[in-house]
Amino acid sequence: MNILGIDTSCDDTSAGVVRDGRNVLSNIVQSQVMLHGPHGGVVPELASREHLKNIVPAVHEALAKAGIQMSDLDAVAVTVGPGLVGSLLVGLYYAKSLAYVNNIPLVAVNHLEGHIISIFLEEKIPEFPFVALTVSGGHTSLYHVKGYGRYFLLGQTLDDAAGEAFDKVAKILGLGYPGGALIERLSRSGDMEKIKFPRPYLSNDSLDFSFSGLKTSVSLYLKRLNENQAEISEKMKADIAASFQESVMDVLVNKLMRARENMGAESVVMAGGVACNKRLRDRLLQAASGHGVQMYYPRPEYCTDNGAMIAAAAYHRLLNGERSDFSIDVRSKFPVSELEEIV
Repeated sequence: MNILGIDTSCDDTSAGVVRDGRNVLSNIVQSQVMLHGPHGGVVPELASREHLKNIVPAVHEALAKAGIQMSDLDAVAVTVGPGLVGSLLVGLYYAKSLAYVNNIPLVAVNHLEGHIISIFLEEKIPEFPFVALTVSGGHTSLYHVKGYGRYFLLGQTLDDAAGEAFDKVAKILGLGYPGGALIERLSRSGDMEKIKFPRPYLSNDSLDFSFSGLKTSVSLYLKRLNENQAEISEKMKADIAASFQESVMDVLVNKLMRARENMGAESVVMAGGVACNKRLRDRLLQAASGHGVQMYYPRPEYCTDNGAMIAAAAYHRLLNGERSDFSIDVRSKFPVSELEEIV
C-alpha cells in the first residue's frame, strides 16, 4: 500500500511516500528557515505563502523520487492539526484535490500522532506498550502508547514548549533562529555547571512541564550581567547556553523516566524536533540503560516535521477501515486524545 503523506503544519513543506507503513520511498522537506530567520521566528502569513509556492513541487519530487505515479497511490494523508491554521489549510486543500481527482481515500492525521509513529519508520522498533516523549517547538508531551491509535496523555507543557524555550533563549542571547541547534552548538564550549538555573519540576508527582519561568531566569541573569559590565563575552554566552540546556535536559529526562516507572513500561521513545539534540539523546540513553529499559528515537530527518511520518500514521488508520470526509477542516489545537474526531 503506497501512501502519500503531506505536512504543512508550521514552516516546513513536506511530502513523503511510504509503503506499507514502514518502507520510506521518499521524504521531501522544503525548509523556510532562511525566510523566517531575519524575523527571529516563524511569521504565519509568510509561512502560508511559502507553502503555496512549495507544495506542488514538493509532492511532484516525492513521487518522482519514490519512482511511482499518482495512479500508484492508495491514499493521500495530510496533517489537519495542531499547527498554524493558514499553513494547515494549504496542505489540506491540496490533499483534498489530489484525493478527489484521483478517486482515492483521504486520511486526516494528527501531527502529534505522526511524531509518535515516526519511530516505526526505523528498522529497530519498540513493542507496545511504551512511554513516548514528543518534544518540539510547539509541543512537549508524555504519552502512554498502548497500540496504534491508542495514546493516553500523561503530562504536557503548561506554557512554553521545550523547543520554544530554546528559540526564545537563543533570541535573548542574540544567536538567531532556529534556536535549538544554535544553543546546542554553543553549549559544547560552555560549562553546564557554571550557572544554577532552576529546574521546573512543578511538584514531585507532576508529569507536566513548564519552561516559561526558566526562560525568564535566563533573561534576568543576562540583564544583571549587562548592568555590571560593558560586554558579554562568547565564553559567558556559552556558559549560559550550556547551563540552560542542562536544566531543560534534567527536567525532560526526569519526567520521562518517572512516567516509564509509573506505567511499568519496558521501553521509552523520544520524538520531535528537539529529539535531534545530541546531549538529550546521550542523557536519555544513559538514564534508560541505568534502569534496564530500551531507548528508541528516530533519525533526525524523521524527528523534524515530515510527510513520511504522516503517511505512516495514516497506514494504520486505513487498515482499520478509517477514511476522512471531504468536509474535514483544520484545527490549530488538536489533542491526541481527540483523534476519533478526525475520522
